[in-house]
Amino acid sequence: MNHLSLITKREYLNKVKNKSFIVMTFLSPLIMVALFALIAYLTQLNNDKVRVISVLDESNLFASDFKSTENTKYDILINITLDDAKKIVQESENYGLLYIPKGDSIDAIADKIKFYSEDSPSLIVMEKIEGTIEDKARNIKLRNSGLDPDLISKLKVNINTNLETFDGVKTSKLGSGLKLAFGGVAGYLLFMFIIIYGNMIMRSVIEEKTSRIIEIIISSVKPIQLLLGKIFGTSLAGITQFLIWVILGSVLMMVVSAVFGINMSEGQMAQQEVLNQVSNNPAMQQELDLVIQEMLNLPLANLVIMFILFFIGGYLLYGSLYAAIGAAVDNETDTQQFMMPLLMPLMLAIYVGFFTVIENPHGTVSQIFSYIPFTSPVVMLMRIPFGVPIWQQLLSIAILFGTFFMTVMFAAKIYRVGILMYGKKPSYKELIKWLRY
Repeated sequence: MNHLSLITKREYLNKVKNKSFIVMTFLSPLIMVALFALIAYLTQLNNDKVRVISVLDESNLFASDFKSTENTKYDILINITLDDAKKIVQESENYGLLYIPKGDSIDAIADKIKFYSEDSPSLIVMEKIEGTIEDKARNIKLRNSGLDPDLISKLKVNINTNLETFDGVKTSKLGSGLKLAFGGVAGYLLFMFIIIYGNMIMRSVIEEKTSRIIEIIISSVKPIQLLLGKIFGTSLAGITQFLIWVILGSVLMMVVSAVFGINMSEGQMAQQEVLNQVSNNPAMQQELDLVIQEMLNLPLANLVIMFILFFIGGYLLYGSLYAAIGAAVDNETDTQQFMMPLLMPLMLAIYVGFFTVIENPHGTVSQIFSYIPFTSPVVMLMRIPFGVPIWQQLLSIAILFGTFFMTVMFAAKIYRVGILMYGKKPSYKELIKWLRY
């Protein structure tokens, strides 16, 4: 198997020394950081913009309920006609004019409220305005009916069911969402890695086949060694590129933030506001404590180890199929007929993961697809955070790697015949015939 290490090294060096590989390795983080910086800058500009909304309340019922904030200022207009109010707002270039007319009842007023503006107003702004009016209108109607709004509010009961296993371990609904998020991110990373670097393996095989270099190499190397060498070499090149992206992207984000003064984490203010609300709400604080406790109770070592094993097994399985497709065709155009059957199990795994695992992670459908090797890397990764016995995980891993070795044997047969075939577009019938040679 000395040839395998030589082929792996050759494939790896060819990839990392390729000009397009080098350019994209260093250019991709620059593009991504520039995109994030632009989004952060535009968000910062949008957050700094102050909207001035004029309010003409002829009913004298709602004007006092509009409280100005840092980004939204309310200008209350008094003793003025609607036409004059429109002129004032247009001349001052305010964000808009909220007009609340007089009426015999709250319902009559609600049907005639209007908001005037040059352009379509923000949905968030309108939701805040409508929410303010609705709250006040509801309280007025309750009082008119002889009911105390404060008493009604106190009579309202909020049900927050406490989740607990039979072993006494407390869980939470938010914690279940975090578990699903972990599995979803893991499955998505695997999906993208297979698509990007699987295509790289396929293109590498096609390039060597069309350049006839493969005719020289195949004379001294077994097809299965050449196939595995390409898969391993390209995988190592992909991991190298990914690590460079992470390191270079992190450095660039810090540099951009320090040099240009752009806050790359504009969400911090919103997060701080949420934390302030949590600290003032005992129920939310208790829920947050449960989520933190549940995260600490996650089997992190198990999750990391299984992520690595399923990631490697899933990529090797699909990588061998990509290499076989590359050997069977002469150009990338001819690969289209084989790509859909190859990608369908991956897309099915994503569908099952997000729409079945979230509903019942231990149900029959979830369990079956977590053992099928073409879907298990995604589905099982999404199930593990919800608690899967170790023996089930090991069984799924064994089936996955066993299928990989079988797939490599079949792919090597296609590779052995197809790598020397030129000028003919193969069919599925011919591929089956190649497997019998």
